[in-house]
Amino acid sequence: MRAFLRLLVVVACSLTTLSATASAAASATAAVAQSPHSGATDLAYVNHELYEVPLTEFIATVGKGDTWFDVSTDGCSAPLVGDTGRSFNFRNPCRRHDFGYRNLQLLEKRYGSGHTYWNATNRHRVDDQFHADMRASCQPRPWYERYNCLAWADTFYKVVRLAGGP
Repeated sequence: MRAFLRLLVVVACSLTTLSATASAAASATAAVAQSPHSGATDLAYVNHELYEVPLTEFIATVGKGDTWFDVSTDGCSAPLVGDTGRSFNFRNPCRRHDFGYRNLQLLEKRYGSGHTYWNATNRHRVDDQFHADMRASCQPRPWYERYNCLAWADTFYKVVRLAGGP
């Protein structure tokens, strides 16, 4: 039954992720304003928030809001199970993952450099960070929930690898 539920999640998440990615990029582009930012400094900031700060610090930073970067989230785009469950809570890893996808796509649109920002290599790196964040969130769980949490983390990771973009 669990395997069937996970397969159902994969299919539903794949469809939701594809539509959410397109609408997030369009709304982020509409909010772009003239500023002293550059592609290099913006990419450095996005990479810092994605890979160099602990997840708790990232959540505190994006919780303050931002008018230049897209800090919106749709959770994990998982309509059947959401981003929390009995044995897992991936709300914060999903938020950082959304930040990575949305802002790399936003940089691509802002600075028009072909596939410099949003490409398969950068997407894979964001997905790997998502996987690491989810797995780390499983560690404080009681031992009897940890296995299921890690299994869900692996399932969510496989879904984004299948349906997340380039």
